Amino acid sequence: MIKPIVRDPLFLSRKATPATIADLPVATDLQDTIMAHADQCVGMAANMIGVCKNIIIFDNGKTFSVMFNPTIVRTFGEYEAEEACLSLSGTRPAKRYKKIVVRYQDGSFQWHESTYTDFTAQIIQHEIDHTNGILI
Repeated sequence: MIKPIVRDPLFLSRKATPATIADLPVATDLQDTIMAHADQCVGMAANMIGVCKNIIIFDNGKTFSVMFNPTIVRTFGEYEAEEACLSLSGTRPAKRYKKIVVRYQDGSFQWHESTYTDFTAQIIQHEIDHTNGILI
């Protein structure tokens, strides 16, 4: 179901709680919502649709991918970026890394570790910031 975008900085600054298998429907709502905003959005975190759970979705270049309980475990190549956010107006500076390694669970709640680079890595970092209550 397409959900409204949360724009309340107080809600968005709350740290997400771990996702469980009971939160699988949130991933469907994230997918429906990001597809409705695909012309202006390449990633979303669950708090952007009003659910304070550690779940993100992002454009991986082919389709949208969902991660449950993602954490960045390694970073390489720091740089400064300028980012916009569907939940907030304007742009803001952000420290990002060109290459990241992320540990996360898939839709079956199996653990994986994957490496991402360039713009995909930047999207994931932005969304993980959301799950940590960091506003960009």
